[in-house]
Amino acid sequence: MQTIDQFKFAGKKAFVRVDFNVPVDEQFNITDDTRIRAALPTLKKILADGGSLIIGSHMGRPKKNPDPKFSLKVIVDHVSELLGVPVQFAPDCQKADAQVAALKPGEALLLENLRFYAEEEGKPRGLADDATDEEKAAAKKVVKESQKAFTAKLASYADCYVNDAFGTAHRAHASTALIAKNFDEQNKMFGYLMEKEVKAVEQVMGHTVRPFTAIMGGSKVSTKIDIIENLLSKVDNLIIAGGMTYTFTKALGGKIGTSICEDDKLDLALELLKKAKAKNVNIVLAVDAKIADTFSNDAKTAIVDVNEIPDDMMGMDIGPKTEKLFADVIKSSKTILWNGPTGVFEFENFSHGSQAVGEAIVEATKAGAYSLVGGGDSVACVNKFGLAQGVSYVSTGGGALLEAIEGRVLPGIEAIRGF
Repeated sequence: MQTIDQFKFAGKKAFVRVDFNVPVDEQFNITDDTRIRAALPTLKKILADGGSLIIGSHMGRPKKNPDPKFSLKVIVDHVSELLGVPVQFAPDCQKADAQVAALKPGEALLLENLRFYAEEEGKPRGLADDATDEEKAAAKKVVKESQKAFTAKLASYADCYVNDAFGTAHRAHASTALIAKNFDEQNKMFGYLMEKEVKAVEQVMGHTVRPFTAIMGGSKVSTKIDIIENLLSKVDNLIIAGGMTYTFTKALGGKIGTSICEDDKLDLALELLKKAKAKNVNIVLAVDAKIADTFSNDAKTAIVDVNEIPDDMMGMDIGPKTEKLFADVIKSSKTILWNGPTGVFEFENFSHGSQAVGEAIVEATKAGAYSLVGGGDSVACVNKFGLAQGVSYVSTGGGALLEAIEGRVLPGIEAIRGF
């Protein structure tokens, strides 16, 4: 497989798919440029080699073309400043031929939001709410057919293709997977960010040093069932945290008060516990909880056994006994995956459990463990508590990472590797 370090970009035009889907405020000022900074090593490498850049990205979920709310034009100046060269802007990603042709080595062009065209995602737009299945199928067929031309136009701009957008690698979109088919294996490759993301997932899921512990948070068992079932064949310890705690606790006969719970998933929770036992996986559940009378940072609180929550109160975080229980398991591990906080960490009074887990992961990492943190809330946790530098890798890909953990083949990766 071709690599970005081996490829000679001099005199070549490179189409680089990045993830510049950055948050902006009401005045369209960027509030967090992490995703832009993450792609800089790849972009600067190509320019330094004497190549020219055609940069493609999406922003938000536009429903029309164009949609000023989601225009990438608002980030051009900031990208130029970070990249160190003036970045030109193409106001229509499908009509940039002249600008691409005029690009000289060392120059960069940012295309307008790829999702302004329905063909990028391959999903029809503008269907009536009462559209029939036949109408939906016909509309989808039309978009899929025109997607080929859309993809071919993007590919025609460049001599080579670089995918550096792990956050969209789980989508079989025109610019993340389909476009790669227009380049032979010597002219398509991962960018530096993608390389790091893929290696991090493979380190955890494919080259595990044991004991392997996964910490899975989140509010619902239903959204994590595929991940949990895949992990049961890989981990030694599975820590269940967050809102899922109370579904498992109730399934085991505990009293959970008004805590979040999926009553229709109680049998599933028991089945997962049964499968874990059969596979000799140590499922670690909370033993105590910090509870509250309202969903508020200023609520009345108490620490109780997790299966003895009063009827008028709810679990909002793990308690001190559980913090120690989780930390002891984590610190005895050599591979650690963290996806999801232990409680409502956004509220200061219910963030201590998540911080304790993060600190235990940092301690284990210092002792030689490999730790991967991924998923929006987990990333927010390590950033909030200043722990990001203390773990092995913080993933930028939320949905993509979760699907990789589930064991799925990601289209954006398969398109480059060919398998």
